[in-house]
Amino acid sequence: MSVKDLTRRRVELGQRPALILVDMMNGFTDPSSPLGSRADAVVAACEHLLQRFRALNLPVVFTTVVFHEAGQARVFRARLPALEILQPDSHWVQIDPRLRPSGREIIVEKQGASAFFGTDLDAHLTNAQADSLVVTGLTTSGCVRATVVDGLQHDYPVVVPREAVGDRNEAAHEGNLKDLHAKYADVESLEKVLGSLEAL
Repeated sequence: MSVKDLTRRRVELGQRPALILVDMMNGFTDPSSPLGSRADAVVAACEHLLQRFRALNLPVVFTTVVFHEAGQARVFRARLPALEILQPDSHWVQIDPRLRPSGREIIVEKQGASAFFGTDLDAHLTNAQADSLVVTGLTTSGCVRATVVDGLQHDYPVVVPREAVGDRNEAAHEGNLKDLHAKYADVESLEKVLGSLEAL
């Protein structure tokens, strides 16, 4: 069966994009974690973007997953028991120290896949006057994808730097990047995204 993609147009970043670092926390970046993978290259790409956003004084938001109560995301946790390590004050819910947030950068706690679901992320973006999103992080097929789709549904143009996202499953990573680019976001090289930021 042949595959036919929809006709699409590139939607440019606005003048004040926000960087969303999805779940760049020890639980996902440390391969010794049951949820982790070898994500050094993704961390390095995120470091480049973080430096550029800070230099341009553009909004930066980190997300982490924390379960404070037994009833939070109970079906998700029942399906994936490894999520139980993500408890308050755990090492695993802390942002990877290589990407340590500054004092003025926001960390959004979430319990679902999307950074928008059940959080005040959109209010933070509105207060920061963000007009578009650069979404990075882990994992491509899970929380990154959910955040990208919800970003579009909140009417933000979304760009995904290919090198700044990753997944435990390479086939899922590539398949989701292809599908995200076809319908929900512009998947571009890190170099091209950095160039777009330089042009601001």
